[in-house]
Amino acid sequence: MREFTSVVLCLGLAAAGGCSRATTDTVQASETAAPVETIPQGTSFRVRLQETLDTERNRAGDHFTAVLDEPLVSGDRVIVPKGTIFRGHITQSHPSGRFKGNAVMALKLDSFTIDGRGFDIHSSGYSRASAGHKKNAFSWIGGGAGGGAMIGAIAGGGAGALIGAGAGAAAGTVGSAVTGKREIKLLVETPIRFTLQEDAEFSR
Repeated sequence: MREFTSVVLCLGLAAAGGCSRATTDTVQASETAAPVETIPQGTSFRVRLQETLDTERNRAGDHFTAVLDEPLVSGDRVIVPKGTIFRGHITQSHPSGRFKGNAVMALKLDSFTIDGRGFDIHSSGYSRASAGHKKNAFSWIGGGAGGGAMIGAIAGGGAGALIGAGAGAAAGTVGSAVTGKREIKLLVETPIRFTLQEDAEFSR
């Protein structure tokens, strides 16, 4: 009977020791866990592009990097320092048409990196559209026609003027096709402001 009691006592002590170790491990883990920081929804911040993006070369889905241009603070604490790397992608990129259609480019941020760890974010979009170039194209065509008419008139009088006008218009059209396109180009170091659409949580 004494032997049985000793065995039960030993098992109880072992279990207690195991529970004690488990409790100690849990406390230590909670003490060493990094605190979670939160960047609230609606936070607006500015980044600077680390590469040039343009509608002639880049397409939707292409990725880009940017650096935080101003620190994000909570009270008197800096929680995300200036210079933090952000990554994003192009959501839309359409080159300009030769005679109609504006160039369009839209961007969005996806994540940022703190102490070598990446954290996802959901930002607002940023978009740019080029100015229309119809007036520019027509000025090329009209200018070409006028120049052709002048050359034709010098060469052959009234009939020559009509022929010259047609030839000049054709030449002007070619000039517009070559030079009329207006692309969007966002140069390296271009500042862009985004806004968080959801809370962003991270630990350091």
